[in-house]
Amino acid sequence: MSTVLVTGGSGGIGRAICLAFAQEGFDIAFCYDKNGRGAEKTAELLRKTGAGVQVFHCDVSDEKSVEEMFSSVYGLEILVNNAGISSFGLIQETSLAQWERVFRVNMTGAFLCTRAAVPKLLRRGDGCIVNISSMWGEVGASCEAAYSASKAALIGFTKAAAKELGPSGIRVNAVACGMIDTEMNAVFSAEEREDFVKKLPVAREGSAEEVAKSVLFLAKNKYITGEILRINGGAVI
Repeated sequence: MSTVLVTGGSGGIGRAICLAFAQEGFDIAFCYDKNGRGAEKTAELLRKTGAGVQVFHCDVSDEKSVEEMFSSVYGLEILVNNAGISSFGLIQETSLAQWERVFRVNMTGAFLCTRAAVPKLLRRGDGCIVNISSMWGEVGASCEAAYSASKAALIGFTKAAAKELGPSGIRVNAVACGMIDTEMNAVFSAEEREDFVKKLPVAREGSAEEVAKSVLFLAKNKYITGEILRINGGAVI
């Protein structure tokens, strides 16, 4: 059976991606860092689908932790680099530690997981990697310099990896998310979120399930690689 590994699968977009692939008949491996209760809930929902489930406690920014996780994953066909954190604040008030932590999770984590996945995918002779980026990686966001820069780096990494790995049958794509109804955006007030979405052509937030369907689409279409699929309700056109 083919396995999908989703980083950051304890809730939100990660959980929705896990469930979408489980419903397509894949076995699921996912990791979490701090939200153990959420991971238990994801695993419970996945088992109800009949999918095989592997759960890992892994900080994707830690090289050893990532290597240990990948050494135990069986049948890997698809990697979804979803784990990510945000950071809000003025540039002059952002500490170096904050900046580096955002990059270590959002970008270095994707690099470490991709690097660990490649030997397994090379042995298969095919495979797919999907990175979860952001519209702010394309256009930048005020007071989110670290987050925007890390997601821009992820887009560049996606394109480079697609060129490098394509001849070996491994496709690499990314989803650039807009305002999605998840806990990450709970830092904004209801008024702030309403003010943002009313300016969108679709005039609403996106759902984690809509992002998951987009990831599934990229995984299934074997003639797409190096693509940055915008899921943002028309925020960036």
